[in-house]
Amino acid sequence: MSYCSRIIGTGSHLPDQVVTNEQLAETIDTSDDWIVDRTGIRERRIAREGETTSVLAFQAAENALEAAGISAKDLDLVIVATTTPDNTFPSTATKVQAMLGMEGGAAFDIQAVCSGFVYALAVADNFIRAGQAKTVLVIGAEVMSRILDWSDRGTCVLFGDGAGAVVVQAEEVGAGEPVGILSTHLHSDGKLRDLLYVDGGPGTNKQVGHLRMLGREVFRHAVTNLASVVVEALSANGYTQSDIDWLVPHQANKRILDGTARKLGLREDQVVITVERHANTSAASVPLALDEAVRDGRIQKGQLVLMEAMGGGLTWGAALVRW
Repeated sequence: MSYCSRIIGTGSHLPDQVVTNEQLAETIDTSDDWIVDRTGIRERRIAREGETTSVLAFQAAENALEAAGISAKDLDLVIVATTTPDNTFPSTATKVQAMLGMEGGAAFDIQAVCSGFVYALAVADNFIRAGQAKTVLVIGAEVMSRILDWSDRGTCVLFGDGAGAVVVQAEEVGAGEPVGILSTHLHSDGKLRDLLYVDGGPGTNKQVGHLRMLGREVFRHAVTNLASVVVEALSANGYTQSDIDWLVPHQANKRILDGTARKLGLREDQVVITVERHANTSAASVPLALDEAVRDGRIQKGQLVLMEAMGGGLTWGAALVRW
């Protein structure tokens, strides 16, 4: 018996504290016009004291479980994609597991920065296809505000905090057109590590460090790599760009989103865009955008949905889903 992986519920959670461009302009040399023109971002959510990654992840998880109509006792596995874990160890996933009251199963984190959710979704899909799990909770959660240098206007204006989650469940493969997660495609290139990184860590200088980025180089690689992995995912399943109903991209920068859409020949109204209100929430950005488009009715059963992301590493990947 063979199985496919269906996304049966989505959920998200954002901190209630909104920080606008105008507010940032009060403390650093920037302006609303400067930020919007270069990034498309107008505001972002910033976690308050005590709002850790696990707290945001738990709230998103509960919303996803409710949408799926199941409880934590039905879960076999929890995977949290994050680059801002609560602690060096244990994993944030095990903390979420405890908060949910989940008994049994397993939980672990994945670190692929902004590509983390796509990586985690690939792991969940492969666990299900291998018959090692039937129901998996996949979460992307970040408090990026905790690793920003708030004096660096080139990076601190770009990021925000939040969490998104999906419940993925095994379904027996039937006759007809394939459904669920059709395929996932992951890549990395460690030679490009210095384009986007954090200058700290327990194994180097014992500090958390701050995010550092060479923006122009990241932009150049992002448009090329994202368009390429999208074509790869489509080709692997016998589809073309014209078959895509929705592109749910990593919300890094409006210019990157526009550039990727142009390369793929997609209309703007086929791209789910939340960067204006969420900024870049790293591993949380794809599931946050996905949940919004599912809940407002844009994404409908039977449609072809393509998710893609690129992050530090550099890492990049895509997941093609028949909803």
